[in-house]
Amino acid sequence: MVESASLGVLLDHVQDKIVLLDERGKMTYANDAVEQTLGYEPDDIVGENTFDYIHPDDVAEVRDTFERTIAADEFTENTVEYRFRASDGSWVWLESRVSNLTDAALDGYVVSSRDITDRVAAEREQAETATRLQELSAVAGDVLWMFSGDWSELLFVNPAYEDMYGKPVEQLREDPASFIETVHPDDRPRVKEAMERLSEGIPAEMEYRVNPEYGYEVSVWVQAEPIVEEGSVVRITGFSRDVTDRKRRQRQLCVMDKLLRHNLRNDLTTILGQAELIEEQAPETSERVAVIRRTGEELMDSAEKQRDIIDILTTDVRFERRDVRAVVERGVEVVADRFDSAHIDVNGLSSVHASVLPQLHLAVTELVENAVRHSDRAAPQIDVTVRAEDRHVVIEIRDDAPPIPANEAQVLTGEYEMSDIYHSTGLGLWLAYWVLNLMDGRITVDREPAGNRIRLRFADQPRSTPVESAGSGG
Repeated sequence: MVESASLGVLLDHVQDKIVLLDERGKMTYANDAVEQTLGYEPDDIVGENTFDYIHPDDVAEVRDTFERTIAADEFTENTVEYRFRASDGSWVWLESRVSNLTDAALDGYVVSSRDITDRVAAEREQAETATRLQELSAVAGDVLWMFSGDWSELLFVNPAYEDMYGKPVEQLREDPASFIETVHPDDRPRVKEAMERLSEGIPAEMEYRVNPEYGYEVSVWVQAEPIVEEGSVVRITGFSRDVTDRKRRQRQLCVMDKLLRHNLRNDLTTILGQAELIEEQAPETSERVAVIRRTGEELMDSAEKQRDIIDILTTDVRFERRDVRAVVERGVEVVADRFDSAHIDVNGLSSVHASVLPQLHLAVTELVENAVRHSDRAAPQIDVTVRAEDRHVVIEIRDDAPPIPANEAQVLTGEYEMSDIYHSTGLGLWLAYWVLNLMDGRITVDREPAGNRIRLRFADQPRSTPVESAGSGG
């Protein structure tokens, strides 16, 4: 049998806090770990009642655990977590194991404790974070979801699922495969293919139609990411966003596009043709016919620009890696062919490669042409430069025209608001604005007495939009 003194030396080398308690809870022994854990010298607490140091909210549970353990007829060991007052008055979380094992060498019941303060704090922070996420997801309009890596188990979905997909959450929880039943039959093959890619570790982004209760007329945009651990996909998480209104607007714009492409263009062609016949048959009406022809041509030009705008707004945004100098040269060349008298200097162009929309050359064309048209000089002077600037590209257009009207400058900068008095401005400026807006870029306008300076600034690499390779041409 180990002598009591030798046992005390052995316990002093144990990292856990060890105390011996009599049946009333008085401490008859404490090892050296008490000082490291709680700040007490062992002799300071020997003879004290341990329940006097336990947090008032925890003392009843600890006392009940201790008394039940030592009163048991057979060997019993229990664990309890509680707060113990340290020497500086703070509370330290302890996890204690107490048993009813006794021995002649032990003057009381052994209670072994370890400091779990950090663990409790981490668990509480995790619980608080989980609660906040639950609260946020409960009011979110998007559907937030998480499945196991093989789609066999639903790990999480917020209540928005029921409104968007038209099926109860409980049905999805009981049968995760029932999700595919909410998808339009024509879209299911694409969705299943995306699910297989996600299980293989490949992220997915797509749009499809859902909700049989509404005739699958709800369109959703979905982004999903596989969670990989040790080379295997263990979870798949993502969100679904209702884009029905956006798809509806796109369809409406497509209808307008067909009207502009066919009806309006054909009618204007007829008007211009009749005007030409009238002028041939009645030369005395040439001045009035000229007004008809000029107005018709301007309407035709507006219709073409409107079509370009609709194409930009209804086509999926796809960037292409290009030499911006070549893009700008293409836009400038179009204007130079239309206006022989204009001097357009592009000597300041630098070769800068960036990911841009294919329609960027249209924005350049519109802005350069606008400068030429509004110049009051016989030979307008336009200077165009391109340069790199802090991971961005800057296209600068300087002209010698009168200051751009404030309302038109506001169209380019995105500050313009429709009013009952002034309904619209040139569609070319709107086209330039939308191109830069879709590229997450911006246009600034400096209106000066001697001319205007327009700067187009955008990142050389888009944030998250797919990029396709392309030649250096515009």
